[in-house]
Amino acid sequence: MDIASSFPITVLVGPRQVGETCVLERSFPSYSYVSLDMAAHAEMAETRPDDFLDIHPPPLVLDEIQYAPAFFRQIKTYVDAHRGQNGLFVMSGSQNFMLMKNVADSLAGRSAVISFSGLSGREWQIAYPPTGPLWKEFLWRGGFPRLWEDPDTPVSRDRWYQGYLATYLERDVRNLLNIGSLRDFERFLRACAARCAQTLNMSELGRDVGISATTARQWISVLQASNQIILLEPYYRSLGKRLAKSPKLYFTDTGLASFLMGFQSAKALWTSNFTGPLWENHVITQWKKRNEWQQPSSSLWYWRDQAGNEVDLLIEQNNVLTAVACKVSERPSPRDTRGIYRLIDFYGKENIKNCFIACTTEQPFQVTPEVTACSGWTDWEL
Repeated sequence: MDIASSFPITVLVGPRQVGETCVLERSFPSYSYVSLDMAAHAEMAETRPDDFLDIHPPPLVLDEIQYAPAFFRQIKTYVDAHRGQNGLFVMSGSQNFMLMKNVADSLAGRSAVISFSGLSGREWQIAYPPTGPLWKEFLWRGGFPRLWEDPDTPVSRDRWYQGYLATYLERDVRNLLNIGSLRDFERFLRACAARCAQTLNMSELGRDVGISATTARQWISVLQASNQIILLEPYYRSLGKRLAKSPKLYFTDTGLASFLMGFQSAKALWTSNFTGPLWENHVITQWKKRNEWQQPSSSLWYWRDQAGNEVDLLIEQNNVLTAVACKVSERPSPRDTRGIYRLIDFYGKENIKNCFIACTTEQPFQVTPEVTACSGWTDWEL
């Protein structure tokens, strides 16, 4: 509500099934609510925009707004005619590429854009007491609210993701890409999941799926635009070098990634070689959520030198860095700080504000005088 009161238009973007509609209805109870997923509403907004706004005057929540692309011009006209008034429109849509294209074309400078994703570890922890499901279950099941809304009769996790994947492929991918075979794209998704927390190599990825590097790059863009993946760029002092190196690939939800990997239980996941990559994926997404909601001015990176020393996450604030290494261990050792100390040697201690290891410990402790071990299940204060 604070953001909506500061801009005439607020846009909420995120993947399907993370609860945007529920949040909008509860956060803006005094607003009228219209979903353009209904063909009659979309047709009126497209062809008779004046009549639509007469029937549904602001303040107005518009869900699935991407189904009426011509209506964006009418919104722009209305906002410009009511200059100085904020909180006029709150919009959301499940096809973010189409939504953001129209926002950029018609509503630039008039809107605040907020990213919205599934449950964070902190939100899940508040909802479920310590006697409830274990953290390992959360990593495997994921943060989609529907999977947690009824603990007495839980939804079948595998069936839910099966339906989610089919819906995503049919409704979103077909609208964004002219793909001859959705089966090829599903194979591409599974190949991406197998590369979770790895440096992205388009040629290798395309070769494994049987597509060109150019097609792989296009499909990665679709996954990113629909908020299914995160690409974490490498950190260098030179901006040019940042752009020249390859990013690391993460999924916005570890449950979807583990489903695509084929794990049918939390136990099977935690006894596999994919535990480390998915743990790193979880930690990165927690800080990504914090960055989007609380610290939008900060930047997130990873760092690796030519010798292979690596820090999984760098948080840059006011030109000073916080280093976070991810270790799926309860008691990380000083040996696990090697990448952090290489980073300190490289850039100088004065440029590194704090150093942490995100691990599975319940209580923070000092690994070395400069490095603190913290629970990586949630973010923490820096």
